[in-house]
Amino acid sequence: MRIVITGASGNLGTAVLAKLAAEMPDAEVLALARRSPEAAEALRAPVRTEWVERDLRTDDPAAAFERADAVVHLAWAFHPARRPDETWRTNVLGSRRVLDAADRAGVGHVLVVSSVAAYSQRLDLHPVNEQWPTDGASEAPYACEKAYVERLLDTFEATHPSVVLTRMRPVFVFQASAAEEQRRIFAGSLLPTRLAIRAASLALPLPEGVALQAVHADDVAAAIVTAVDRREGGVFNLAGDGILRSGELEQVFGGRPIALPARLVRSLVAAAFAARLLPADPRLFDALLRVPMLSTERARERLDWRPRQTGADALRSLRTGLLDTRGAPTPPLHAG
Repeated sequence: MRIVITGASGNLGTAVLAKLAAEMPDAEVLALARRSPEAAEALRAPVRTEWVERDLRTDDPAAAFERADAVVHLAWAFHPARRPDETWRTNVLGSRRVLDAADRAGVGHVLVVSSVAAYSQRLDLHPVNEQWPTDGASEAPYACEKAYVERLLDTFEATHPSVVLTRMRPVFVFQASAAEEQRRIFAGSLLPTRLAIRAASLALPLPEGVALQAVHADDVAAAIVTAVDRREGGVFNLAGDGILRSGELEQVFGGRPIALPARLVRSLVAAAFAARLLPADPRLFDALLRVPMLSTERARERLDWRPRQTGADALRSLRTGLLDTRGAPTPPLHAG
């Protein structure tokens, strides 16, 4: 089987490569990334893996898709957060370019990773299935872009009935090797990470009513590889077991939770963003408090998927990676 992966050097891309090496070692893989890793041999990947540099903002990937049995689209950009026109070029126009290229190359299976942030705001903590509306959890560019790509996929699915289209909608995805990337995305370089983690072992300031789900990158990769191997189409929610509230977060970080008014936390985040002390748009904080809890029943039934790690385990891996500053040998995941 010939598989093309966009965004192969990122959080999910490296996890998918490792899972393919374990489950489909004979697969022929074309790994697309804006910048190829300098030490690709240090990554776990199928033996027949070739790295090709492609920038979805400008490059047509159709030639790379020739003879592909499946295209797995993972490429996504969080930054520059202060230039949503730039992230739009990568995330929305790049996704459209991928779908157009897959059509021209005659690819029979396209798998796209969406996000819980594509879903509309929750009403309560009751888990929702894949039929929940996808209008975006907030006005954050990330959520709006994810929701817009869902519309692109709706159109593609309606106009290409012979193509197997798979959408994965995971919750927050963590693994230790991606912790440094996520620190740069959400906290920037000014926050003393180790000091913050150690402080969280004493006291843990949290917005009132915080509740979220998490999933380990390895578990998301397992669902992706299974769907590719089986050519399984449709939409699948992915989440580790358990809802993370203040008690569960205390168990992960060790500190006593201190509930703060959500409006206060939001104001602090907005002030830090305006002062360029934080790189993450405060509207992402809005999404954090609004995304629905996801039911994974469909993935369990159709893909025989069972997350090996709980949501708390996934968050612990993030904590471990932040303390170890381990990173991975790819440009997005490098340490430091």
